[in-house]
Amino acid sequence: MNQQLLEKLKAWGWNDTFTYYFTPYDEQGYSVGRVTLEHKRMYRILTEHGELLAEVSGKMRYTATKREDYPAIGDWVVIRPRAEEKKATIHAVLPRKSKFSRKAAGDAIEEQIVAANVDTVFLVNALNNDFNLRRIERYLILAWESGATPVIVLSKADLCNDVERWIAEVQSIAIGVPIHAVSTKLKDGLEELTPYLREGTTIALMGSSGVGKSTLINHLSGKDMQHVNEARQGDDRGRHTTTHRELFRLPGGGLLIDTPGMRELQLWEADEGFRGAFDDIESLTAACRFHDCRHIQEPGCAVQAALVDGSLARSRFDSYLKLQRELAHLARKEELRLQAAEKEKRKKIHTKLRHRKPRQ
Repeated sequence: MNQQLLEKLKAWGWNDTFTYYFTPYDEQGYSVGRVTLEHKRMYRILTEHGELLAEVSGKMRYTATKREDYPAIGDWVVIRPRAEEKKATIHAVLPRKSKFSRKAAGDAIEEQIVAANVDTVFLVNALNNDFNLRRIERYLILAWESGATPVIVLSKADLCNDVERWIAEVQSIAIGVPIHAVSTKLKDGLEELTPYLREGTTIALMGSSGVGKSTLINHLSGKDMQHVNEARQGDDRGRHTTTHRELFRLPGGGLLIDTPGMRELQLWEADEGFRGAFDDIESLTAACRFHDCRHIQEPGCAVQAALVDGSLARSRFDSYLKLQRELAHLARKEELRLQAAEKEKRKKIHTKLRHRKPRQ
């Protein structure tokens, strides 16, 4: 890979780690690109030949066993370009440095990667009637688990009469996480987001419909890149504006991934993320007299003591228990799914061996 190409890729988030993983492919004559748009297993990728439309190879499709084996927005992919056709074939996905995942919609226990190779996640929440601390906790769990750095953006600050109060509320559940209250209408607080938008740095915007993500993107990009819908009257809940995930390049060189509004945010595997989002309660549980304390009425329970003196809100502890149960339930269902998949795999191998013709 020549230096000129390397510098061009760095502007799109490339780093030495990706160079290391790509080297064996580079030696075989493959090219590389970054996924900027995904739509029904077709991908728009940015390459040294410009933007190409790509699909995965037959071999890659055959060996893929789950959705996470396919490319996602933000991924770096190994390709064979057909520059004259403005097309390419994807042969592999380079290891991800981060991935923001949730459980896919529906009954199936399956991971959906919302965005990959993200440096910073802007968790956007509007300061209106739809403001919800419990939803912020969910986003924080998945943000910490992703490997990216979470930043909370409280949008529509012009609709709130007591911004400082709500900032304090968020600080109580997002210990150590940067929080910025902004108003695109009044152009207030937006300059605080500039340091996150450095050249080659990837930021993903996450939040429910109607929180102002599209308006924020239009401001950061300096042009109307996204259509804006008004929130519904009465409950301030928004209507979907973004219908797909897409990676934009901002004027200052930062890279921004917009995502459709996610009102139903079901958790995926999130051990580290759960501990990161509830570090205050995890610290209390570690201080309990008994290591198997259930935090109900055991003597020496640090959690109950914090609930009594008010240093831990009952609503936050109830949320902790609820999300803990949800993750445990998901883990049990995933274990059953893996067992069934392994059983089916053994069955196929046994059937294949049974029908194999003996050598003459």
